[in-house]
Amino acid sequence: MATKRTAKRGRTAKRASGRYWSKRVMQTSDALDLRKGVFNLPPKKMARSLKRSAERSSRRKSAPLRSAMSMLSFYENRAGRKLPAVQKRKIVQAKQELRRLFGKER
Repeated sequence: MATKRTAKRGRTAKRASGRYWSKRVMQTSDALDLRKGVFNLPPKKMARSLKRSAERSSRRKSAPLRSAMSMLSFYENRAGRKLPAVQKRKIVQAKQELRRLFGKER
């Protein structure tokens, strides 16, 4: 029991300090320069914003669609189980919209 408390304290202390590697990736990634709050937008606006960022970015290493999809997937995966169902649906809809915007519908 003592081991679990110690482990839990370690995680809490790390969270309090704000040293998430995923935060650093979102800010300094070579993928895209994202607009602040882009993942809180409605799906269509989110997709348009990601498309705009992907096309304008000089730091991305692959095609614009791939970079935008990668950022959406990264956000979705890092949130994990804590991502509310409503937000998950928005991400899925944004992915569909991105494919449509780039003419790559399934």
